[in-house]
Amino acid sequence: MVSLVQFERGGVRGLAALDAEGTARAVGGAETTLELAQQALAEGTALAALAGERAGEAVDLAAVSLLLPVDHPDPAHVTVSGTGLTHLGSAEGRDRMHKAAAAGQATDSMRMFLMGEAGGKPAPGEAGVQPEWFYKGDGSILAAAGEELAMPAFAQDGGEEPEVAGIYWIADDGAVLRLGYALGNEFSDHVIERENYLWLAHSKLRRAALGAELLLGELPADVRGTSRILRGGAVLWEKPFATGEANMTHSLANLEHHHFKYARFRRPGDVHVHFFGTATASFADGIETRPGDEFEIAANCFRLPLRNRLAQKAGTGLVEVRAL
Repeated sequence: MVSLVQFERGGVRGLAALDAEGTARAVGGAETTLELAQQALAEGTALAALAGERAGEAVDLAAVSLLLPVDHPDPAHVTVSGTGLTHLGSAEGRDRMHKAAAAGQATDSMRMFLMGEAGGKPAPGEAGVQPEWFYKGDGSILAAAGEELAMPAFAQDGGEEPEVAGIYWIADDGAVLRLGYALGNEFSDHVIERENYLWLAHSKLRRAALGAELLLGELPADVRGTSRILRGGAVLWEKPFATGEANMTHSLANLEHHHFKYARFRRPGDVHVHFFGTATASFADGIETRPGDEFEIAANCFRLPLRNRLAQKAGTGLVEVRAL
């Protein structure tokens, strides 16, 4: 499988194709993923095929600065969103959070999960049950591999969520084009979410990280990975995770339909980063992260792991609004 990697070397941007053997080669004629995608569409060819044709000199990825796998000249034209309760076992931790308030009844989280389990994988050409959906921000919230994941001063938690994200570009005619997939850390405030499920929206308005690779083609049905947290150089917590449709209650096509069915999300020229969910998080195991902790996420279909250090921003005080 071919991956694309955006990089910077000596202040100059470049694009590389990473082949099945892990060799990176510079892609000629394009400096960015989006530029190559525009050229592939104009030529009527697949993105992976064009990247392979243009691959030339070898690039030492250890000697360059790795960037996000996709970006836009105007970050406001990037929408970052996600879906939850989409994976087998994903309701367990969430259900524990809210059970005390449910007086023995099935929580909304469990009901949402069961709805997806029953109707999240419809027949081709049909729409299944809609998933839980949330908004995270625009392109300014995305952190590349190696960058800090900074939580706000008012955050009560900065917790990792190892996921795969779909990367999309909207063509001039409004067609939704999937460019590929990236390894991600969706990153949320689980303490706020636990206090009241209606604060889920607040818990998601945080940064998110993407690995450097854009995996082209189709995502394997069974993706296996490992998520770990290091503190002071030692492993504090480590756990395997599984994703891909074989481990999900929803098909990717169903998640994509229920996101892009809204015309607002089919605005020509825009880029979308959509996280597909996870069933694994250290918070469910009682881990309390601290600034300085390092998140590390790796998966078998991505050659480059995703590492980010947790930080916390300084407070800005009360935000006051004045009449103009």
